[in-house]
Amino acid sequence: MARMSRSAIARLEQGRGDHLTIATLERVAASLDARFVWRIDWRGEALDRLLDERHAALVEAVVARLTSWGWLCAAEVSFSVYGERGSIDILAFHPGTAALLVVEVKTAIGDSQATLMTLDRKARLAPRVATERGWDPRQVARLLVLPDESTPRRQIGRLASTYATAFPVRGRELTSWLRRPKRRAVAGIWFLSLGRQAVAGGGSWAGGNGARPKGAVSRPPEVRMPGNRRSPDRVRSG
Repeated sequence: MARMSRSAIARLEQGRGDHLTIATLERVAASLDARFVWRIDWRGEALDRLLDERHAALVEAVVARLTSWGWLCAAEVSFSVYGERGSIDILAFHPGTAALLVVEVKTAIGDSQATLMTLDRKARLAPRVATERGWDPRQVARLLVLPDESTPRRQIGRLASTYATAFPVRGRELTSWLRRPKRRAVAGIWFLSLGRQAVAGGGSWAGGNGARPKGAVSRPPEVRMPGNRRSPDRVRSG
């Protein structure tokens, strides 16, 4: 292996990889045309549970907002089309304009290439999935939803040109389209901030007069990651 000492290779073969640096392990994987992936566990399964709850909270926020704007929503839609299997976080249909919306919800971006390819594949198969539900879409829009936090924004910023090409619509232009879908399908990124009141299922709903939108369902408790000291915020679009 290029630029690898014999002692480092020997330690790895003997199962003593904990004595090697991450950079060294990445070089070993690269030399084998592979990729080294590492993860941090926090209190066993607690971290996975927190991430799942944050994902569920984001899905709930999006479904509630889209429902209040006249969309028909289905969450965690599984599919098997021509041997391609998977699930769509949120599949939404707007009866008034026959617009179909494929929503991918992420708490963070791990692999940008996988994220882009996955959403593209789901958007390609979505019309067939929608037809099975009795929906007859005329256009397919794509939406990537992320929490309005510094880490996801920084991850998107690192590949700003790539994401600008794949998801050019943001902010007010995006929410305007979601409220009143036009003939032209869009592809955009929606940053949502989950505030304490909005996520808890009680109290006021951010936006408007504080009343819960018609069709919205209760929300799960807010989940904060360790070290996240951001002050409570209202649900808003980015």
